Amino acid sequence: MKVPLLDLNAQYKDILNDIKKAMDRVFTTHHYILGEQVAELEKKIAYYCHCQYAVGCASGSDALMLSLKALDIGIGDEVITTPFTFFATAGTIHHIGAKPVFVDIKEDTFNIDTDKIQEKITEKTKAIMPVHLFGQPAEMDKIMEIANEYNLKVIEDNAQGIGTKYKDKTAGTIGDIGTLSFFPSKNLGAMGDGGMCLTNNKELAEKLKRLRVHGSTSQYKHKWVGYNSRLDTLQAAVLLVKLQYLDNWSQGRRDNADYYNEQLKNVPQVITPKISDKCTSIYNQYTLRVQNRDGLLKHLRNNNIGCAIYYPLPLHLQECFAYLGGKEGDYPVAEKSSKEVISIPIYAELTKEQQDYIIEKIKGFYV
Repeated sequence: MKVPLLDLNAQYKDILNDIKKAMDRVFTTHHYILGEQVAELEKKIAYYCHCQYAVGCASGSDALMLSLKALDIGIGDEVITTPFTFFATAGTIHHIGAKPVFVDIKEDTFNIDTDKIQEKITEKTKAIMPVHLFGQPAEMDKIMEIANEYNLKVIEDNAQGIGTKYKDKTAGTIGDIGTLSFFPSKNLGAMGDGGMCLTNNKELAEKLKRLRVHGSTSQYKHKWVGYNSRLDTLQAAVLLVKLQYLDNWSQGRRDNADYYNEQLKNVPQVITPKISDKCTSIYNQYTLRVQNRDGLLKHLRNNNIGCAIYYPLPLHLQECFAYLGGKEGDYPVAEKSSKEVISIPIYAELTKEQQDYIIEKIKGFYV
């Protein structure tokens, strides 16, 4: 049996005709840049996420960049974030001229350890950028409490968590700005790149809209130096079709996670994901902590089971961030996690037969 890490063929099988029709409607208008589907998607995403405004852009990375720019964060500023995340989180902080300042993670949830944030705050700190990793929100109550005490902005990197909840609030809508990614592997994935910023602040929403078109307020008049970062109309058309299925897909992932949790709970070499009782998760990834991770990775791949490591090298140890002075041992939980984690298939279309095959191979490796 062959089980891919993500099966987009299975996802698109029943909706491809609807997507083609939606794209054909774009072709008839030829409004490929900020067409009506973009505005419609922004309205529906804002409603789905229970916030006032949503602003589409070209990618999840651009959503972070635009958010930092909109909050006037730049050269000489510091932004606190996690070293255990996708590169764009810290990369965008660097690109706008600010300094990423890392805080270690919690071992159970992989999210930023809120008990360690305050010790990293200086007079240069302007913002906190938590990541809702693998689809589970960070501890936002504590983060907002710290931000309010020190007058800091909060940008939620919610690239992996559209629709997930922290208590009764939707992740990405709690801080000043939240960001989404529509990369094809996300729960709501486009047929290419795409991103979005979420906010409840009207002025920030208007600024984000201007910044995505070079900072222009009208043709050839620019209030800010912005970017060329517009959500493609064709991608918006695709996402409008897929948004109708998102809740079912996310519930399917949760159901699959529950099955894994039950079947793997008695394997002592495996630790299944811990979801805080304050949170829900949409399981963008189902990530295990395991003994002999590299051996299991090779074993699963030899048995045609898709799997991946998110993330094999924490950001403070990346060569490009050597100028920050980070060294091995600085963030021990992130470093330990990078040597233990492995993500296995979790997509909604996964069959019980496929799951049982994966579980059998995991258990068999440790016998």
